Amino acid sequence: MTKALIVVTNTARFGTLNKATGVWFSEATHFHDVMAAHDIDVDYVSPTGGYVPLDPGSIAESEMDELNWRYYGDQRYRQVNLANSLAPSQVNPADYALIYYAGGHGTMWDFPNSQAIAKIAEAIYAQGGLITAVCHGVVGLLPIQNPDGSTFIAGKQLTGFTNEEEAINQLTTAVPFLAEDALKAAGAAYHKTAAYTENVIVDGRLITGQNPQSAHGVGEAAVKWLAGKA
Repeated sequence: MTKALIVVTNTARFGTLNKATGVWFSEATHFHDVMAAHDIDVDYVSPTGGYVPLDPGSIAESEMDELNWRYYGDQRYRQVNLANSLAPSQVNPADYALIYYAGGHGTMWDFPNSQAIAKIAEAIYAQGGLITAVCHGVVGLLPIQNPDGSTFIAGKQLTGFTNEEEAINQLTTAVPFLAEDALKAAGAAYHKTAAYTENVIVDGRLITGQNPQSAHGVGEAAVKWLAGKA
C-alpha cells in the first residue's frame, strides 16, 4: 500500500518573540486531501512527536476555505495527526513512498536541526521514493545529505518561500534566517515567480512549491509521479 509521510513543526512561537506560529494549516490539508483523493494513506511526523500547533494566521477566516473547515471539523484528523503526531523513532521509512515537508514559520526553528527526520527522508529517497516540500517547509531539505555526505539540494532545481513574500509579511527580521537565502547558500538552483502565486518545481524525485498556494500542486505532481511509476 502506498503511503505518504507529512512532516509538521512542533514550534509554537517565534523564538523569544511574543508571537504565535506553527504549521500553516492549508499546507498540510491541501496536500493531504490530494493524497486521500488517490487512496494514499497519510501519517504525520514532527521533530519531537506529539502536539502540533497551528499558525493562528492560517486559521483566520480569510484563509479557511471549505476544505480547511472540513479538516478542522474532523475530530479524528485533529486527534491523530495534530494532537499525536508520530515521533521520528516511530517511523519506518520502508513504509512510505514519499515524504512531504509542510510549511509554516515554526519550521524555521526545528526543521533544519532535525537530523532524525533528515535520515528518514534520505532512506525514503534511497529506496526510490519522493522528497517533496512547500513554502517554509523547504528548510527541512537543508540537513539532507547524499550517500557520499554531500548536500542533497546542491545543484537541484527547486523553489520555496521567497524573500519578497517574507517582506510582505513584515517578518524578515522575526525569523532566524530567510528560506530563499539558505537554499541558495546550500547550492540549490532556486526559482521563484510572483509573490503568492502557485509555483511548483519538479527535479526528478524532488518536488517543491513556493508558497501556500502551491501545496495542492505539489500533491498533484507527486501523484502524477507515483502513477507513472506504477
